[in-house]
Amino acid sequence: MTARLTFVGSGDAFAGGGRFHTCFHLEADGEEPLLIDCGASALIALKRASIDPSSIGHVALTHLHGDHFGGLPWLVLDGQFAKRTRPLHIVGPTHTRERFADAFEALYPGALDVERQFETKIVEYADRATQDFGPARITAYPVRHTPQTEPHGLKIEYAGKVIAYSGDTEWTETLPELASGADLFVCECNFFDTKAPGHLDYETLMQHRSEFECERIVITHMGDEMLARVSGGEIGLDAASDGAVISV
Repeated sequence: MTARLTFVGSGDAFAGGGRFHTCFHLEADGEEPLLIDCGASALIALKRASIDPSSIGHVALTHLHGDHFGGLPWLVLDGQFAKRTRPLHIVGPTHTRERFADAFEALYPGALDVERQFETKIVEYADRATQDFGPARITAYPVRHTPQTEPHGLKIEYAGKVIAYSGDTEWTETLPELASGADLFVCECNFFDTKAPGHLDYETLMQHRSEFECERIVITHMGDEMLARVSGGEIGLDAASDGAVISV
């Protein structure tokens, strides 16, 4: 079976290159779709890609920064006004329930408590504990990013394929473990050679390239510095773009 990963949004927090915030759509024939991260601009990006938000029953989150989970309130409200009935299940790290509630209340005071025709259920994962989540099996690996966001990379078994995603992280020995055996490893690469806490740069990634035992690597979450190198043809790895679809 072939799985298809659509980069609904592939940008960094500051929408480098005019790209949408992180949001990936995973689907396969006969399987329920899965959304991986749901950044603040995700609802716009989904509609731009002609993906019905109400068709998404499961969302897996890597961490709790707004460009990765901030679109959830709009996803819920869109479902409410579209008369959605499909339940919405969300899995994320520790504190996902309270951060979701806080974000919803800040953006639309009182709206979280409105009765809807669909259930919104949030569960939380533990480090390196594999759990069933709708159409997938998910294992979360701790990575190095802003600690308060509970950062993790995700290894997702879906439709007989393995897709790994780094989330936001600087270099950590966890990354080769996360990518091991993956059919596709999606890795953040915010910078080209700038060293910044919490994020990867292309030079560092290439220094460790031989450590990744996976079929394919695609980089995402690129800022302007990195995008300039991509457009200049200076990059030796596949680079994501908004709307790009990868068959796995």
